[in-house]
Amino acid sequence: MAEPTQGIDSDVKPEETDLSRLDIHPPTLAAHNWRDFFGVIARTAVSLAVCLLMLGCRQPAAPTQTLAVVGTWFVTIPEAPFPYHLFVFHSDGTVLQSNPDAGDANTSDSNLMGAWIAEGDHIRGKLVETAADRVTHRFVSRGEISFSLKISGDVLNGPTSVEFFDASNHPIRGPLQATLTGRRIVP
Repeated sequence: MAEPTQGIDSDVKPEETDLSRLDIHPPTLAAHNWRDFFGVIARTAVSLAVCLLMLGCRQPAAPTQTLAVVGTWFVTIPEAPFPYHLFVFHSDGTVLQSNPDAGDANTSDSNLMGAWIAEGDHIRGKLVETAADRVTHRFVSRGEISFSLKISGDVLNGPTSVEFFDASNHPIRGPLQATLTGRRIVP
């Protein structure tokens, strides 16, 4: 039997400190703990991702008057050179309009782009277009269409006012009054 060592643990016998008898394998134990740790992290990350996806897939709130206009509309403006238009109202307050370029024999008109806001039981907005002469390809005017619309389900209607300006921002025509009516395009 070996002699006890001198020092603080002098009453501990060397054979009692032999780790091989304790069946502890530090490298295997450490690797096992790291595997468990990363497994917990991976399961937590997957659970968090599933929760976030579920939040993103919930049904939107019921439409309010503000959002009632959002969507695509087939619109008629009888007083326009070409009476049929497509309007797209976006939830961020922007609106786009399109109709065939050949609808006006005198000018080539751009798509109209603009903005809208909700005001009580209706929306108010403005669309702007530019026009070029079909022969000379030069600037003719900037048109501004102001509107105030009421929405009832899949139908909208209201008055519009149209005014045209030259390149120096001087009025050259209008304001002209018109009526806008539309029906929502649904799948």
